[in-house]
Amino acid sequence: MTASDTHRQCDLAIVGGGAAGVLVALQALRHAPRPSRIVLFEPASALAEGIAYATPWPEHLLNVPAGKMSALPDQPADFLDYLIDSQAIADVAREVLADQFVPRRHYAAYLRERLEQACERSVAVLEVVEQPVFALEPTEHGVQLRLDDDVVWRAQRVVLACGNSMRPLPVPGADALPPAQAVEAWDYDGVRVLAGDDDLAIIGSGLSMADSVVALAAAGHRGRIFVLSRHALLPLPQAHGGAVTFDPQPLLTMSLRQRVRELRGQARAAGAQGIPWQSVMDRIRPMGQALWLSLGEADQRRFLRHVVRHWDVHRHRIAESVHAQVSELERSGQLQRHRARLDTLLVQEGGLQLHGHGPAGGLPPLTVSAVINATGVETRALCMRNPLIQQLLADGHARPGPHGLGLDTSVENGELLGADGQRQTRVLVVGSLRIGTLWESLAIPELRMQAQQAALRAVG
Repeated sequence: MTASDTHRQCDLAIVGGGAAGVLVALQALRHAPRPSRIVLFEPASALAEGIAYATPWPEHLLNVPAGKMSALPDQPADFLDYLIDSQAIADVAREVLADQFVPRRHYAAYLRERLEQACERSVAVLEVVEQPVFALEPTEHGVQLRLDDDVVWRAQRVVLACGNSMRPLPVPGADALPPAQAVEAWDYDGVRVLAGDDDLAIIGSGLSMADSVVALAAAGHRGRIFVLSRHALLPLPQAHGGAVTFDPQPLLTMSLRQRVRELRGQARAAGAQGIPWQSVMDRIRPMGQALWLSLGEADQRRFLRHVVRHWDVHRHRIAESVHAQVSELERSGQLQRHRARLDTLLVQEGGLQLHGHGPAGGLPPLTVSAVINATGVETRALCMRNPLIQQLLADGHARPGPHGLGLDTSVENGELLGADGQRQTRVLVVGSLRIGTLWESLAIPELRMQAQQAALRAVG
């Protein structure tokens, strides 16, 4: 693109080149019935490397066995085929590899290879523009997208696949800390640089915390690791074992309280049969969106207030080897978990002093050399640090989703809803921005289905 090329045309514009955006592009190429122009906007130089899959380090594993990670709904063993054909994982039998938790770095490479193959076979053409989109304006005949330097693209349809951003540290003044003293957990290289003899603090105890802990361990960290979070619940491990056979459909007509009671009972019954409780969660896994949509608004609020963290640690589990490593560090005393909120963070000579409070009162001050922000994905629309999202909200082209989470979309096909509730029929949403509407909208099983649905609608 030259400086004079200020107006461009395409049939489909995809905003975001992480896993969700690449899945949409892959499906659009596969299903395009006629020659068309697809443009993917992503400022990062490497596609498919959103927050989850950007890590180059082998200690960061997928949280799901390889056999369940296909990008293609109609080819459930496709990722497994890729690992074997590319010899990314060598000398492992197929049936063994299907149950393994492989390094996440392989997944981005897999998506890029499948995208390249789709480009070679498709009647459509894919172009990548390495720039962010700052504004989007639906019009009568399409959608205008504004880039930097007032460059404008016009598209017949747009798919928003913007991906995730980290919540800020929940303490005043955190943004003013020097980069060497405040690192985001998704800065995988930055976390490793902190390894040494000094004590460190991780704010948050979820999946990003586990990533940071195993990265520090792999880099030879010797100091203590203080983990602070409101509930101090660690992600639970995956497990192998028999499958439960109970019928989960009656859950859809139950209240939240009844559902929790029923699932606890099913977990106890499974344990009595020697079946891991994880099998109960696996049984209801395909029903995640239906379970959310069948809850009334009041019960959804109760879930977000009282149940969500317990749901997260049981639903979003980690590889058994990662859980064992984190648990061993805690047993040794190197990792110390605190159920506390962070109140203040004071810069002192040679380090930081953290003050917080928990259920029993004030937390003794902790002195560390740096903090790692592992507070997780920002889901509140009004707090998202994305200029495009804020522009859409400000101009009334979008509104926050239920409970202020993500953007509001139609349930059946992900059409963006404006401030007046009207459908923006030319703008589709895929991925984490649909969390308020669907709840389960982050993992590959949901992303691959949404991507296929959006692509068929956009290019059909």
